[in-house]
Amino acid sequence: MISGLYAITPDWVDTTLLLAKAEQALAHGARVLQYRNKLADAGLAREQALALRALTAARGACLIINDDLALAQAVNADGVHLGGQDGDLAQARAMLPRNMLLGASCYNDLSLAHAAIAAGADYVAFGAVFPSRTKPQARRASLELIATACAELPVPVVAIGGITLQNAAEVIAAGADSVAVIAALFDAPDVGIAAGQFDRLFHVKP
Repeated sequence: MISGLYAITPDWVDTTLLLAKAEQALAHGARVLQYRNKLADAGLAREQALALRALTAARGACLIINDDLALAQAVNADGVHLGGQDGDLAQARAMLPRNMLLGASCYNDLSLAHAAIAAGADYVAFGAVFPSRTKPQARRASLELIATACAELPVPVVAIGGITLQNAAEVIAAGADSVAVIAALFDAPDVGIAAGQFDRLFHVKP
């Protein structure tokens, strides 16, 4: 199940650093880890994904692979996440084992989410909720949209884009099942402490 802190890896080619930081995140509250590395060639991507598969399995966490169905299947990941330009969702669902999760980026469009679910998506992501350093030109998804999506949709809703420890509580209060974080987690002075702080936000009673 997709819930809680959803960590997304930065574009690091230093595998030792990536694994050390990912382990800290997983040890202190990240329940989902998405492998996303736009700088890795096929060999490095496989190496890093296999290593992250071992880490997530040891921690009982969920490993999602960004954009790459073949890699997700090769490393026995828990799922794959596709953006709007990353292929047909229904075709991807047909190619994946039934127990492998399919996530879909829906940006700021609720109709995309309904279509994604109809095509077989197991969870949907909206964003950027706030200005994002990773994708500064990304379309913005309001907290009101997050709230509406959570009320209407039968699958978990992930919020992404510019989420920090200072604003994550607003997103969670809007109903998001999960918050996806890159910079505010992996660029933190202590990834473990940051992960624990994000995790605790999901357990604070309103």
